[in-house]
Formats: sequence, C-alpha cells, structure tokens
Amino acid sequence: MALMPFTDSMFLLVESREHPMHVGGLQLFQTPDGADPDYLRGIRDDLLKNEEVPPLFRRRPARPVNTAGYLAWASDADVDLHYHFRHSALPQPGRVRELLELTSRWHSTLLDRHRPLWEIHLVEGLRDGRFAMYSKIHHALLDGVSALRHLQGTLSDDPDDRNCPPPWGSRRPPREKPSRNARELLRSAENSLVQLAGVAPAAFKVANEAFREHTLTLPMQAPKTMLNVPIGGARRFAAQSWPLARVRAIATATGTSRNDVVLAMCAGALRDYLIEQKALPDAPLIAMVPVSMRGKQTDTVSSGNQIGAVLCNLATDRQDAATRLSTIHHSMRDAKRIFKELTPLQALLLSGINVAQLGISTVPGVVTNTRPPFNLVISNVPGPRQQMYWNGAKLDGIYPASVLLDGQALNITLTNNGDSLDFGITGCRASVPHLQRLLLHLDTALAELEAAAHV
Repeated sequence: MALMPFTDSMFLLVESREHPMHVGGLQLFQTPDGADPDYLRGIRDDLLKNEEVPPLFRRRPARPVNTAGYLAWASDADVDLHYHFRHSALPQPGRVRELLELTSRWHSTLLDRHRPLWEIHLVEGLRDGRFAMYSKIHHALLDGVSALRHLQGTLSDDPDDRNCPPPWGSRRPPREKPSRNARELLRSAENSLVQLAGVAPAAFKVANEAFREHTLTLPMQAPKTMLNVPIGGARRFAAQSWPLARVRAIATATGTSRNDVVLAMCAGALRDYLIEQKALPDAPLIAMVPVSMRGKQTDTVSSGNQIGAVLCNLATDRQDAATRLSTIHHSMRDAKRIFKELTPLQALLLSGINVAQLGISTVPGVVTNTRPPFNLVISNVPGPRQQMYWNGAKLDGIYPASVLLDGQALNITLTNNGDSLDFGITGCRASVPHLQRLLLHLDTALAELEAAAHV
C-alpha cells in the first residue's frame, strides 16, 4: 500500500451520493475517411488487448474503503478493462442533445471504490457520423489539469498515426519517484518551517491589500444567489465551442488577457441568465478561478492535485460589457500579483482560506444560513494548441465536466482546442433550470464584448 496525500484523501472524505468527486470530459471525434461500420468495435477490441495499465490507473482506496481507504492506496494487479472501458450507442435520433443527456447521467453516478477509480465510455450513433468518448476519473487521483494533459498524451498530431495508446495508457513509461534519504527529508522539513514562519507577514500583506487598499476580493463577499443552495446528486451537462480568434481579438483591442475576456463572457451570460430567472442580486457575483501551481517540468500523471485558487469580481451588477471586462481585468491582476509575491506554501495556504468554507458545506444549515465564499467556479484549463487525432479520428471538441459541492450548483470549465475554445458547463439538475440557456447567453455576451471593443 502507498500512503495517500492529505489533499487527495479529502476528495474521498467529502464524497457522498449528492457530491460525486470525479472530474470528467467529453470528446468528439470525426471518423476517418473510409472507416467501415465496425470501426469503433475494432478499435475497442484492439485496445483491450493492451493490458499494460500504468500504476495510476490501478489505484483504488485501500480496504475497508471507509476507514483506511482515506489513508492509503492499494494497487489492483488485474484490472478488469472490460468493466472500465465501455461501448455504448445513443438513442435515436442521435443528436448532440441525446449525447449531452447521456453524459449528464454518467457524470451523476459515483465511481466504484472497490475498483480503480476511473471509467471510459466509447459512444457511437451520432447522426452526423461522428463518435464520442466520455471519461471520468476521481479527483483524488488527478485534478482537471492533470487529467486533460494525460488525455493529450494519448493523442497525435499525425492523422495517419494508428498507434495511439488507449485512454488509460501513455506514450511514456511511468517514472518512479526517487526515494529520499533522511538528509533530504530534513532539508524539506526545514524549508517548510521557513515558509510557515512567513505566513504571518503574508497574511498581514493580504489583509492590507483587502482592507486598506481595497484591491483584493476575499471570501464571504459574494451575494447569496439561486446558485448557492444545497444540491442533489443528479447533474446536467451542456457544451459548445467558440473560435479562439474572437476572444483573442477582444483581448488585443482592450489590453486585457484572453482569460479576462473569457471571464467577462461568463459574467455577461450569468447576468442575463439570472435576469431571465428573476434572480440577479444587486451585488456582483464572485468567481473562484483555479490557477495552476505546477512547474513546467512536473510529471503531471503522478503529480496529483496542485491547484491554487483566486477570487474574481465578475461585475454582474454592471450593465455595460466594457465596464465588466475592466473590473474583471483589475480584479484578476491584483489577485495574481499577490500570489506571485508569496512562496508556494503561502500561496497554497491563501488558496485554502479562499475555499475553506467548502470543507464544512455539508454540515446541516451551513449553506442555508451563511453567505457563500464565492458563487461559482470558472476554470480555464490549458488544452492542445494544434489539431489532434486519435488513431486517425480528428478531434473536434474537448468539453470538461467538473465537480459540484453543496452551495455551488454551477461550474463552468473551458479549454483551448486548436483554434477553438471548448466550454463545458456542469449544473445541479434540481437547482439550475434550463442549463442550456447559458450557451445562448455566452454567445450573446461574446457579441457584446466585440461591439464594446469595436472588433
């Protein structure tokens, strides 16, 4: 057995039927020219012959899963790939609508803790001839950034490459972490103590920025909204793509970042959606925006969870799109500046403060009787920068599906995919009605930003 890091074990501890703690994604592919009707069955049969399963995809919580399972990983010697890699077909008429409904159901169900914590569904039956793949893996194993990077590692930029590894495989042999001697462990402990000693000055700096300079958004400043309620276990999932060039043109014209523009798109869409629901608060919505704390050379498959969190003022109380974008730009700039001036451990602790209230969100009465730490999560995950293929099939879209918690009934996650931005929206089925309307409002918000930027 291998000991489980505390940050990873927390995702198992807080999981319940109402709160599945897996990250997922839906990928759309164009079938290669000349493919026969049994193309997908042939691919699945060939991939199932590959019984080399990396250590990460063999991990399951140590038994009994409700006690020691939170402390250590066990490794399955024999992984039942027929269970984990499934072949499904859409009901007629085979529209994207049916695909999203099926994805919503899969994303609502818990992973079996007596098996390695992942599933992959190969889906045929789309009436336009494409096929899809939905995958999910427990957040205790990988965060969303690591999961997407792993997926990219199984793709190829060569349309003629027919030797792509299976979704649970890798082009590189897994790297074992080198053992650390007592001197290295002592040096690491000393470094941690030095960083902890700097927490108090760092906390003073953060407090000064927040209360005297008024440049930093802190938890508990978010208004109570229809999105910040106790949630059930059923999910809805919606997805759509927009050209990256449109976002890039707005960012260039306004002197902001592409992520600022994306946040402004989301802010405009949320404002219109809440007005439609007669539920727009007077105060601006606050988004938690995950930021990667991973170095460029980090081994993403074995790195687990390395995500920080900043809070952003979405300016949903402002009608003008240009004003919303400016407010978001300054909010994100100030938050990132603070992060850069902190050590990694201090930045992690600040992130912990930003999300701390979520740790007690399942306690009865907390969500209904307190203000939310923020209103929703909006995450921009790096994706492939060029056109990619999987065993000759052209990748059309990557749509992330994320985690929801009590008091957080909506999540928007997007990724770049070549020349596109692919949005995946996950919502609580009972709390967020007409989730797909957010796609229309995102389109409207993008057009408003273009008009404001004169592009």
